[in-house]
Order: sequence, then C-alpha cells, then structure tokens
Amino acid sequence: MKNLSTIILLFVLLSVDKTVQAQVPTTKDTIEGKNIEMLFPGGKTKALIISMDDGRDTDRRLVVLLNKYGIKGTFHLNSGKLGTKDYLKKEEIKTLFKNHEVSVHSSNHPNLTRLSIKDIRNEILSDRTVLEQLNGNIVNGMAYPFGNYNDTVVAIAKECGITYARTVEDSYNFSIPTNFLLWTPTIHQFGKAYFTPNDSLNNQKELALFYTSIKQFLAADTLALLDVWGHSWENDGEGNRWLEMEKFLQLVAHNLTICYTTQIDLVNYINAFKSLQYSINKRIITNKSSIDFFIKRGHKSFTIKAGETIRFTE
Repeated sequence: MKNLSTIILLFVLLSVDKTVQAQVPTTKDTIEGKNIEMLFPGGKTKALIISMDDGRDTDRRLVVLLNKYGIKGTFHLNSGKLGTKDYLKKEEIKTLFKNHEVSVHSSNHPNLTRLSIKDIRNEILSDRTVLEQLNGNIVNGMAYPFGNYNDTVVAIAKECGITYARTVEDSYNFSIPTNFLLWTPTIHQFGKAYFTPNDSLNNQKELALFYTSIKQFLAADTLALLDVWGHSWENDGEGNRWLEMEKFLQLVAHNLTICYTTQIDLVNYINAFKSLQYSINKRIITNKSSIDFFIKRGHKSFTIKAGETIRFTE
C-alpha cells in the first residue's frame, strides 16, 4: 500500500507540473509545423527602452547624450513640480523631449497607495492633462511614484486612460511583460550600485552585474527587450556616473539588431499586433491597422504593411 501511495503521489505531481507548463505564455503560435513570431519594429530582434523618472533639470544633460547616440528615452514627469528648484521648466518640455516620450508620474509624486480614490484619480488625471498641454501629444503612459501600487491604484490608472504603468521591480531578464499595467523593467541604471553610500565593493559588484546584463542582451539570439530605468539626477552622485552612462550608451548604440523605441511606441505596436487577422489554416494574414508589422515565420522574416494581406502557399 505504501508503494501504491507513492506512485499515486508521483502521478499527481507530474500532472500538476504539466498543467503549469501549459499555462506559460509564449509569443509563438504553431502553424502547420512552423512558428510565427513577432519581431520588433523594423524587423529587429532586440528593443531598447530608457525609462527615467521625475523631470529634474539633469534630464537636459541626459537628453543631449541620448540624442548624440540616436537613442530614444521615455521620461515620466511630475508636472506639479515643474518650474520649482532643480526641476525642468514647463516651457521647455515640448522642445526638450522632441523625439522622446513624455509620460505620467503623478502630479506631485505622492505614495498613491496611501491616498483616497479621489486623490489618486486627481494625481493621475491632472498630471496627464498638464503634460498633454505642454507636450502637444497624447500622454497615456505612466511610472508609479516610488514604484508603489496596489489593485486600487492599478484599476484607477486604467480608468484614467493609462495604457502601461512601469514598476521598479527589476526582472533581470529580457522578456516582454505580459501585464502592461504592471510593467517590470529589466534593471536599474548600474544595477544597485551607489544605493549604499561609500560602499565601493558593492558598487563594483553591481556595476559588473549591470554590464554582464548588457552583454547578455547584445548576445541574445531570441527576441529580447532591455528596459533600463532610473533618474538622471542619480548621475550627479559619487563616482563618475555620467561617464558610466555614456559608456553604457556607447555599448548599445548604432546596433542594426536593436530597435530604439519609447515605451508607449512599443506598447502600441504590441497591442496593435494582436489585432492581426488569420485564416483558419493561418496561411492568410490581414493587417487592418495603420502600422507596418514584422514577423518571423519558420526561418524567414516578413513585413505585413498597413492595410495589406499576405498569403503563404506552404
């Protein structure tokens, strides 16, 4: 009886394990022995997002570096602080962030989880309203202040028209988040180096981890997204952080396999990609959107232009 019980237990565990594996999401769909896979805009296999918070005046220096290396940035701003000491001025937002993304970070940077529903809504909507007026574009991305959120905050962000909201919970991988309202970045700028003052050993360890992650991203042979987040003002601290930032940008710049994108552009691309229409046998694909899409079918890459239908004979 003891042996029989052991066999039954093993059978149950194996059954549960198979169920869990079957629920793991994938970007690929099997099509008659072939796979179809989304590629990033431009047919790239890698994508890079630089995501910075607060809207401090050090953003000016960072934007100069990003423009120098042809890299786009996503900047989450606190509109209620603009024009105050150490923050950007309202009148420079549109020009400074041309070709970059301006995004919500709440009006005054409170811990949203401690506010009433009304105040959470006001913080998000007032920030979005002001930023749209200053930038002249639709603003529907967000980063949670302090990275703090709960179910109520997430629900209200969605209600306020927010398409994605970034956390500060580093994933240390290059996968695309499955829940855009709980967007987990890859890694903080320089890892957790400089988190503890005058801790050179930890700084060396974290910087090594950061650059190892960058090398792994550059060497990746599957679809890979690198999302580096932080604050431009951190570069004014101890050490040569502005030099480190430029060193990082040099490593990832001018790479033909990388799509340099803003967070909202990538989110919009992925959401629109899901609207592709397929025939029963998946050999006919119609793109009714206004966006050109890029796919990999089998070992070949294809472009599906806006409004186009493509047909496969095999």
